[in-house]
Amino acid sequence: ELRAVPKKSAEGTSQSSSTPGGGAVIRSQVSLVEIGCSAISAAGEPIRNLTIDDFKLAADGQQQKLEHFDASTEPAHLALVLDASPSEFHSLPDMKAAARALTAELSPRDQVAVVAFAGHPHMLVPFTSDRKQLDAALEKIELMRTVEETGSNIYGSVYLTAQRLFAGPKAPSGRKAILLLTDGQDSGLGLSWNPASTFPPTGALANRLTFEDVVRELATSGIEVFIASTENRPPGMTNAWFSTHGAKTLINEDSRTMGIPAYTIFLAELVRRAGGGLYFLRESGTLSEVYRRIGATLHTEYTLGFYPSPGADARGWHNLRITFTDLAAHPNARLDCRPSYYIAAPQ
Repeated sequence: ELRAVPKKSAEGTSQSSSTPGGGAVIRSQVSLVEIGCSAISAAGEPIRNLTIDDFKLAADGQQQKLEHFDASTEPAHLALVLDASPSEFHSLPDMKAAARALTAELSPRDQVAVVAFAGHPHMLVPFTSDRKQLDAALEKIELMRTVEETGSNIYGSVYLTAQRLFAGPKAPSGRKAILLLTDGQDSGLGLSWNPASTFPPTGALANRLTFEDVVRELATSGIEVFIASTENRPPGMTNAWFSTHGAKTLINEDSRTMGIPAYTIFLAELVRRAGGGLYFLRESGTLSEVYRRIGATLHTEYTLGFYPSPGADARGWHNLRITFTDLAAHPNARLDCRPSYYIAAPQ
């Protein structure tokens, strides 16, 4: 906020800008939009050593000037969000081993937080680069066995994690991600195959948290979501299927007729909207291997930042298109980036 203050009067006193005619107030809100992006070669390997000049970014069809670029040199901020509901307690030893496998892939400067949830989320440790604190936090999950807490509030826990760790005046910049371990069977939002279930209902429940609220919170803060599902991969839900259906919602009749469970399609939709990845534990060997792969992805990811130009800075959703500047230099390569960003109303 800039406040115009008049020059001192002839008597040597300045006129207060709070009095009528005492000066104009100019307010401006400009937020850097950050996008995590992985460059993958035709052989499926990460493309390294790219620079800001290798990328082009358009928002709502308007070319944008890239103002920030990071090739995984800045510290990352990662929140491990672990499903500690009764149905997932059997995987507790795997959770601990996987968390240690993840930190082995990360830079010592990267910050990791741990949240465990069942009916409610429990912050076990905020962001820290102290791996001993991380180990101690994982041991606290054992104590949750004695808590009689029912339900599996997946999306509410993701939402509160995003607000608590990634929003506000001390919000981290650079690479931001939530690593979610769950079976996907949420008991909090009442989600169904009806697309209307993702939006606020009318009447007495109008202020209830919705799936759309969760996605907007993640997109506003630029938080990617990497999900390790403990369920089987549904037939037909291949990487090629994701690529060809990434431009529109996955919650549709075509997905339903494929036999994909609703709880799995919502996990996939969360990743589609926020960016990140969906992994299926039972085809990946161990949770440690999944977390190693996620850590390797984050370790080679690029962060692109821009200030939206007029027209692309209005409240609401905006489409993104990110491409290589020189397509011929990277034949058959692809960029894995989220397809949109969201600008919230001023607080």
